[in-house]
Amino acid sequence: MGELDADVLLAGIAAEVAPIGLGDVPELMSRVDRKYIVTAATMAALAAELGDRLAVLRIGARRQFRYTSTYFDTPDLLTFHQHRQDRRRRFKLRTRTYLDGGGRWLELKLNGARGSTDKHRIPYDDAPGRTLTREASDFVRDTLLTELHLIAPETLGPVLSTDYRRVTFIDPSGAARLTCDTGLLCHDGRSSAPARRDLVLLESKSADGKALVDKVLRRLGVRPVTVSKYCLAVAALRHLPANRWHPVLRRYLVLRPEPGVQRLTARASAGCWSQAAARGGRRVCA
Repeated sequence: MGELDADVLLAGIAAEVAPIGLGDVPELMSRVDRKYIVTAATMAALAAELGDRLAVLRIGARRQFRYTSTYFDTPDLLTFHQHRQDRRRRFKLRTRTYLDGGGRWLELKLNGARGSTDKHRIPYDDAPGRTLTREASDFVRDTLLTELHLIAPETLGPVLSTDYRRVTFIDPSGAARLTCDTGLLCHDGRSSAPARRDLVLLESKSADGKALVDKVLRRLGVRPVTVSKYCLAVAALRHLPANRWHPVLRRYLVLRPEPGVQRLTARASAGCWSQAAARGGRRVCA
């Protein structure tokens, strides 16, 4: 029996849940985030446990939406290394384009000393997704200084993009929401790394970190993981140390070998067969 396709499964789950319109979704800009990577089978079990206690976001006739995000960093990848080192005060900067829902935003995600995540954003429909305008630079500078007392880096440019599909479940009370991402593809114009099709990246977002979803997942034996799409993508595409993300990286993304390792393996294999030919066809390398 083949593995379940998480994208197809989520579309089916979303079709059975009561919808909520975008205008009725409460804001949740300051929250505690918990992330999980689950199989399609576990996602089905979670949906069965939740029943009708959450609504699904619907815009027009759609309940599943395509997103593309472009992340900005310094030439030496300051924000990546801040996350890798688990700095208490750090940030991520991206443009997010809602390909089906419409619109583009510039989003600045801040992690403060208390461990909470605050998201600040401005509309960005009139600017290219891979460009920082003067207004955007001013927004970043002023927000970092006001909220985290940080001086913004002088040079920020596009590093990579992520494409994926998302279904969003909403607690109508406004206390929590759950985003479910499938079909992730990380790319930087030179290489790409897709996610496994049978896995779902869940993000539980709530005011206090004690959402119903977190409790149900705990009962199902699922624990939160430390993961960032941007950081996983940088580690995978640039073959940089992943440290605490390494188990997630190996489980979640379909990784290609480093170019140097690939060439070395090819040369070693060719050498083995050359020796085999010299010995009458008997291969001598493992």
